[in-house]
Amino acid sequence: MHPILGRLDRLAAYLLAWVIAAGLVSAVLTRFGLGWLEAIVFLVPLFLVYGFVCLSAWYVCRAQPVRSLSLPRLMLSSTAASLVAASLWLAKARVWTLMLGATDTFGASSDRLDQQLPLLFALGILLYLLSIAAHYALLAVDAAREAERHQLELEVLAREAELRALRAQINPHFLYNSLNSISALTMRDPAGARRMCVLLGDFLRSTLNVSGHDSIRLSDELALVDRFLDIEQVRFGARLQVEREIDEEARACRVPPLMLQPLVENAVVHGVASRLDGGTIHIRVKRTGDTVELVVDNTRDAEAPDEIRTGVGLENVRRRLDTMFGNQARLTATAAHESFRVSIVIPWTTHD
Repeated sequence: MHPILGRLDRLAAYLLAWVIAAGLVSAVLTRFGLGWLEAIVFLVPLFLVYGFVCLSAWYVCRAQPVRSLSLPRLMLSSTAASLVAASLWLAKARVWTLMLGATDTFGASSDRLDQQLPLLFALGILLYLLSIAAHYALLAVDAAREAERHQLELEVLAREAELRALRAQINPHFLYNSLNSISALTMRDPAGARRMCVLLGDFLRSTLNVSGHDSIRLSDELALVDRFLDIEQVRFGARLQVEREIDEEARACRVPPLMLQPLVENAVVHGVASRLDGGTIHIRVKRTGDTVELVVDNTRDAEAPDEIRTGVGLENVRRRLDTMFGNQARLTATAAHESFRVSIVIPWTTHD
């Protein structure tokens, strides 16, 4: 729906502007032999009707965005639309003239009103062109507001991702397991315990650092994933197997921060921790033309129900991809008999 038609106060102000315009044109026509009453009665209804006709410019402008048209094509389409609108207005003006001429009050004015029709036709073209220009300006303002809202939403989601990542990682179970592993290492492998502390500190610091950006290089995201897996490797030992297939060219692609880490964490929780014999996580990154595909594949309990996980981590990643890339990105999750796969396809970009 047109934004003016959606609110009564806007519609009232819009029609008032057309009534004022009719009054100004009436003042002009009084210099061409019309009386004030004749001009007002003739023009006000016509201008109110044409006000609604000019609202159609909104749909013309939306159907033909400025960015998609060359200047000659834009001028041609705008002129054609204004000619059609002015012709319709002229036909309505002719009918209104005949109706007024049939009355006793304005019967003698019929000829004088007919003489104004060419002027009205030219004025109709001009007014519709002005309406097109105004609607393009309105759409530009809306686009700027939408871009600002999009940016703000991206920033908010980034902060939400930071908080959710911290809640997911710095929770009692995670800290308990990590500290318990450090405690066990202090007796038999002091050097390993120190390394575990360093890994934990590096991971937490890296999480905070990357979450402050709208986008980061994929190489930085993969480094964060590696730090997380190094910590989990201490906990699970040989039960956790990780396979990587990373296209080196794809490392320069920009991605939302903390995009892969929640998916890898889900793979550890559901694909390794839940199995006595552990499991394997396969991380694959490949660039194909103008897109980059990222796949996290993990083994799963064959007896687990074949249902798609819809937890906070997966949903957050989906929302942030939609916010940053719109319909250019897609995320699919597939549960097979003994595996679970999450695939992300994003456009290739190296610009922040």
